[in-house]
Amino acid sequence: MNPGIEFRNITKRYGDASSPLVVKGISFTVPKGTLTTILGPSGCGKTTTLRMIAGLEMPTGGQILIEGRDVTTLGPAERNVSMVFQSYALFPHMNVRANVSYGLTVSGVAKAEVAQRAQAAMASVGLDGFGERLPSELSGGQQQRVALARALVLEPAVLLFDEPLSNLDARLRRSMREEIRSLQQRLGLTVAYVTHDQAEALAVSDQIIVMDHGVIAQAGTPHDLYERPGTEFVAGFMGEAMLFDGVSRPDGSVQLGPITLPRERAMAAGKVKVAVRPEAWEVLPAGAGELAGTVAKSAYLGSFREYTFDTELGPIFVVSPDVQRVWQTGEAVSLRLAGHGLSVVAA
Repeated sequence: MNPGIEFRNITKRYGDASSPLVVKGISFTVPKGTLTTILGPSGCGKTTTLRMIAGLEMPTGGQILIEGRDVTTLGPAERNVSMVFQSYALFPHMNVRANVSYGLTVSGVAKAEVAQRAQAAMASVGLDGFGERLPSELSGGQQQRVALARALVLEPAVLLFDEPLSNLDARLRRSMREEIRSLQQRLGLTVAYVTHDQAEALAVSDQIIVMDHGVIAQAGTPHDLYERPGTEFVAGFMGEAMLFDGVSRPDGSVQLGPITLPRERAMAAGKVKVAVRPEAWEVLPAGAGELAGTVAKSAYLGSFREYTFDTELGPIFVVSPDVQRVWQTGEAVSLRLAGHGLSVVAA
């Protein structure tokens, strides 16, 4: 695939040469027409990375290319990128049509073309009939759509999102992430998307780049990062996982307490970490599985049940889709690994 965005050994520090690097020589590619999420905890360098794509920050070293053109030293206006901010940044005194049209108007585009492109952008995000309303008359989701239309109307080569859904409630957040993904695929947009929300990243991305302390911890498809994390950090950060101490045997198997796991990939013999997702465990009657346990906590959440079991490996948190079978607090059970949601990484 043709690269939409390319980072080549990019570094960034604030201050003089004695200041620490906040981005430490990262390289990655966002293929044209795809959505890449840059994910990580606060302070990992993800927002700085996005701002360097936008031209709002200049790298200390390295090279940035957009659609094959070197833009490393160019300002935001020369890069053909648009950015959707967390705060929406709408002009409160302007109606929706004027907000969406603003970038074209100040660029000197003819009025007739401004009107036509603004109307098309509003229609693409479901804002037909909202042109005369002020931002204060809109819901949070509608304001987010205005910010999106304002970015799309400029027909950018690259569209950037900085924590775009963090101000929305959970239900609206889910709806908007589906709309953003649908729009990106329908229009073939090249998108770089920053979030700290793992579920959001899994839902919208072709590629996820996990950052940790200014470096790329791992990059890959959502499935790869969730099912095959390469490090303890990625295993713990990509969704909920419990990490257990295990031992890799010379034959390639891994011993996790009383459980022997089949060979997953070539690993040196010795201590390892086993990352287990809550949905990876099957709950069985006492004696029917590999790991004995006792129910310590139980909670009903409608479509699934959550349990905590006391075991020889310590407390184990389990999400069970079987809402009909209720295991009572204090009841003896046994646990078995189902063969998914399980990965082994170096200790």
